[in-house]
Formats: sequence, C-alpha cells, structure tokens
Amino acid sequence: MKEEQAMRGPAIVFDDVSLQLGGTQVLDKVSFRVEAGALHCLVGPNGGGKTSLVRALLGQMPHSGTVRFEGEVTTPMGYVPQLPDFDRNVPMTVNDIMALLGQRRPAFLGSSRSAKAANAQALERTGVAGMGAKPFGSLSGGQRQRVLLAQAISPAPWLLILDEPTAGIDEPGVRLVEALVAELNGRGVTILWINHDLEQVRRIAQSVTVINRRVLFHGSPDQVAYPLEATQ
Repeated sequence: MKEEQAMRGPAIVFDDVSLQLGGTQVLDKVSFRVEAGALHCLVGPNGGGKTSLVRALLGQMPHSGTVRFEGEVTTPMGYVPQLPDFDRNVPMTVNDIMALLGQRRPAFLGSSRSAKAANAQALERTGVAGMGAKPFGSLSGGQRQRVLLAQAISPAPWLLILDEPTAGIDEPGVRLVEALVAELNGRGVTILWINHDLEQVRRIAQSVTVINRRVLFHGSPDQVAYPLEATQ
C-alpha cells in the first residue's frame, strides 16, 4: 500500500501540436504540460479542438508537433469517450462491452475469471452493479456512461482520460463520478478531463487549460471565466 501511494501517473507534454482536418486548422501550435499525478481539466468552446487533442494523444489522429509522457505508464491507460451513438439493436450485453473494451484478448473468448471479478467490482463502483447481463443498448444514457467509466478503470490505470464523462448523468451520478475520480487521483493517477462545465471545473480541478484551436489560458481554475474565447 505504501508503495502504491508513492507512485504517480505520468506527466503529459504537448509540444507545438497542430492538426488539420479537411483543410481546416483544428489545432494551432498547442503547447502545455499536465503535471504527473494532476487532476487537469481541458476546457473550451465546442469545436475548439479539445477532443481532437485527446485523439492525437491516443494516436488516433495525425498531427505535427509531439505528444509525450514523462514517467512510466505501467498499466493500460483508461479512456472514457464521449457517449457514442449506439445501435440499440446490437445484441451486446454490458459484460460484452466490458470484455471488448477492457481486455487485451479476443472478445469472443470472453473474460478470464479474474477479469470478470474486476469488471464486476468496477461496475459496482460506478453504480451499475448487477447489470452485466443486460443489453447495453437497453440502458439509459447515464447508465451507459457509467459502464464506459467502469471499463476505463478495469484494470486500474495510472492515466485516465475523460471526455465529458458526466454528460447525460443525473446529479447523484455526477457526484459519484467526481468522488471516484478524486479517489483515483488521490492514489496518484494522472487525470486529463475534457469538461465544459466551469462550475464543476472549479470544484474538482487542480489545474486547467483553455483551448480554442490554440492555448488561451493555462493555470489555476479559479482564474478561468466566460467567455472562453476571450480568456487571456
């Protein structure tokens, strides 16, 4: 336990990151650093490049400049995407989703016994215990978001990337997510959280970066104010 508490997730360094899509400049020389073990929020207007920056970090979008980690990433990173459009007729259960997203083995083989136990514990921690056998498409938007959070923390990561994870969740769900993220961060997990709710940002974040194609602000969440486009 003492060794685990002494560990820290990696720092994330964005250095001169630029990205174009269809001739449109989505990101323009974005540079900032997320400190190791920080709970850092990334905010900005819709279409400002927040999700594109995260996808560049994940290696999903071509870009110029560099994104690097400082420190060791000793376990798979956790990632909660924006709630996807999901065909409710696709016959996948919650357990299928957990096996598909949370494992490094073919999903058709199912989960190992230890993975099943870890997945069940993660579903309990995110407030959807006992829903493993239910069709994923039958769940409410908030319940699906909780399942996506559960897969991101099973296995436990040292880096957790969240893209508006509380969108569509009721107030008790929001508080549950905040408490879980705070607990993980307290263990040293580095958190990068895309967030549009400045009230929540001020409540949870240790540091914040505002981007609208370029970096507009980087520092304390107490100093961020609307309109985001005009933040200095």
